[in-house]
Amino acid sequence: MSDIQLNHVAFVVDDLDAALRFWREGIGLTGGAVQSLPAEAVDIAFLELGATHIELIKPTSSDSGVAKHLAKRGPGLHHLCLEVPDLDAKLGELRAAGYELINDEPRKREGQRYAFVHPRSTGGILLELYERIDKSRE
Repeated sequence: MSDIQLNHVAFVVDDLDAALRFWREGIGLTGGAVQSLPAEAVDIAFLELGATHIELIKPTSSDSGVAKHLAKRGPGLHHLCLEVPDLDAKLGELRAAGYELINDEPRKREGQRYAFVHPRSTGGILLELYERIDKSRE
């Protein structure tokens, strides 16, 4: 059995309030506190779905990567996130096998490290790899 698991599925939206209303009121999911990530020029919200989450992403700047994605493809699926036990090891394996990474070095947010694999290497899906970290490693 693999120690890799689905962490979340992310959707880019142009109206975060309307999307949250649908997922909360229409579907009945909980959570969804909005977090602003100025370094990535997005607002995000995670909704609980059993052991995984749905992430809603809204760009806050017209020149961000997420804004460009939204302008080109419209609202919808943005990326799939898999949780791995050792992000550095997994990135090293992918790099050694010749897969294209968007982030050569992991980024950090509170309680997590993450990096993206380019869709050219995954058959067209933007893939986020995520590792939980304890406070002593931050």
